[in-house]
Amino acid sequence: MEIEDAVKFHGHMCPGLAIGFRVAKLAEEHFGMRSKDEELVAIVENKSCSVDAIQVINSCTFGKGNLIFRDYGKHVYTFFKRGNEKALRIVRKQNVFERDNNGNNLFEKIRAKTATPEEMTEFKKEREERIKMILEAPADELFKIEEIKAEPPKKAVIFQTLTCSECGEGMMESRARIAHGKYFCLPCFEKYDV
Repeated sequence: MEIEDAVKFHGHMCPGLAIGFRVAKLAEEHFGMRSKDEELVAIVENKSCSVDAIQVINSCTFGKGNLIFRDYGKHVYTFFKRGNEKALRIVRKQNVFERDNNGNNLFEKIRAKTATPEEMTEFKKEREERIKMILEAPADELFKIEEIKAEPPKKAVIFQTLTCSECGEGMMESRARIAHGKYFCLPCFEKYDV
């Protein structure tokens, strides 16, 4: 799998996808393998564009239980090979990715849809240069990369499906709530007066 596969999946090329691609390739090189089904596990600490590249390149997905999301808002990625206590932890170096004041101002104008055509061109040029830098710079300039000792997460457990007494929709047994001898999904339980 290469960057084109990630772009096709994600829908466009951007700096976030480039970061994820580099991270995914580092994991692939470190473990000397392409992921086979659920063998490689990724723990991601953000929900940015980067995670799409990891899904495509490393074959880590929520459905297989080998993509674990921790909502910390950090560009930190930890990879495990099942059966191995050594993990690869990759942290994006913040100083490398910071924009200068001009870049921040341009970004805000783009978001507010107030950028002039010249500013749009300048922003696109800066973005392309950023993507190129991410894809070509030595990994140790972009990331703090370390092998750590940690126990890999267990394989995903498949639970029985129960039916909510309120809405009639199915839910995982582990997420059900019981009130007055009836099963409720989380949204219905929250509005149910127990």
